[in-house]
Amino acid sequence: MTRRYYAPDLPTAGGTVSLSDEEASHAARVMRAKAGDTITLFDGRGHESQASITAIDKRNCVVEAGSAVAVDREPSCRMHFGIALPKPERTKELIERLTELGVHRVTPLVCNRTQRPPTESLLAKLRRIVIESSKQCERNVLMSIDAPMPIDVFLAEPHEGACWIAHPDGRPIRTVAAECQDATAATVLVGPEGGFSDQEVRSAIESGFEQVGLGARIYRVETAACVLAAHLAG
Repeated sequence: MTRRYYAPDLPTAGGTVSLSDEEASHAARVMRAKAGDTITLFDGRGHESQASITAIDKRNCVVEAGSAVAVDREPSCRMHFGIALPKPERTKELIERLTELGVHRVTPLVCNRTQRPPTESLLAKLRRIVIESSKQCERNVLMSIDAPMPIDVFLAEPHEGACWIAHPDGRPIRTVAAECQDATAATVLVGPEGGFSDQEVRSAIESGFEQVGLGARIYRVETAACVLAAHLAG
């Protein structure tokens, strides 16, 4: 398996590519790459290319890339998760797992019981985690992470496909997932550590979201989100 590097400006017909400072440093300092090594580049939009390193030092890495080809490793269901994110360290793990599971988009929700919305600094770190996780799991499309959004604003937006809200009173996940096995899109709400408020649940139901239960135990935010994503990913 060749090492993978992110190159957002990957040329369709191939050619010379200079990796970003971060990617070049990772290749040189961490992976100990050298001229002549064969690597794989991906652009985060569904394309990848085989390439050969032509020059590398601690700050720069220049490669000669072949023609970019579309390689689809995405789930058949396009997943959008609205999540009241947990504490930063747990959020980082959550983002890594959702990337691996093929979630297309994450919107951090600001709810009544949200402890603290993610800062711009944390969002930047999370987007970098998406890149690193995509490199590891051989995903070619980067999961997008939005700026934080109040839940009422989120609910007012149009949503496609199956619409779920994680809630202890909901129908069992296996039952609901079986009914939605052919869904090509889904929007899923996962609340904060204290759960959604009663008003938030009512608003979600009025907006067309179905309550989905995950069993007798109460899960952490990151566990609940991954369980839901795994059922949708198939």
